[in-house]
Amino acid sequence: MKFSHKLSDAIHILAYLDIFKDGGRSSKQIAASIEANPSVVRSLMSDLRRAGLIQSQQGAPNATLAKDPANITLLDVYHALNMNHDLLHIDPKTNPNCLVGANIQDTLNEVYAQVQVAAEAQLQATTLQDVITGILHRHQNKH
Repeated sequence: MKFSHKLSDAIHILAYLDIFKDGGRSSKQIAASIEANPSVVRSLMSDLRRAGLIQSQQGAPNATLAKDPANITLLDVYHALNMNHDLLHIDPKTNPNCLVGANIQDTLNEVYAQVQVAAEAQLQATTLQDVITGILHRHQNKH
């Protein structure tokens, strides 16, 4: 089972751009913070740029947020990414001749749909500024 870190990494990029707005914003520097390949960062930044969340020029290490962090919700980030937007996934191959196998998919579809709605509501209620504030607060408490 493989988990996608795209949302976490995209939020990381946006927080990084705001916290280090005075410099050090190359994809290589951001990738070092995420511990990912710079090409992964560039790909995510491309998604974020297309969604209007960041502004950047190709080949220049000067990306900036396109909006105030208080006006970027985590749902905005979630929808910006080129990925499957279902949080939970059902095994599509179960035994139709088994009581459980024949009925688990439809049953879980209902449950997972409710979880999806609740998760998206929480993402909508949380801003990038909330994340940045949390990062800076934790940093301050460590020092």
